[in-house]
Amino acid sequence: MGCRLTWPEICQHEAFQGRWVALDQCKYDARTARPVDGVLVDVDDDLVALCSRIREGKSRYCAILFCGDTDERTMSSTPLPAARLST
Repeated sequence: MGCRLTWPEICQHEAFQGRWVALDQCKYDARTARPVDGVLVDVDDDLVALCSRIREGKSRYCAILFCGDTDERTMSSTPLPAARLST
């Protein structure tokens, strides 16, 4: 974890499909407000567990996104909105 990846790269990666992904320093497309890329912080099947770890860690302002398990074109063009954690 801790490497910068594009959202399509994340969606294509088998290990992330169907899981919640936490991204720090996330960049968004100005036109669509969809994520473009970010630094991978953590990933989990359980949203509550992921948010708990993020809240306890240093990266408290992560975007939390769901990586769907449909084909890559659909996943990269229609991710769920990001949730921001705060203290």
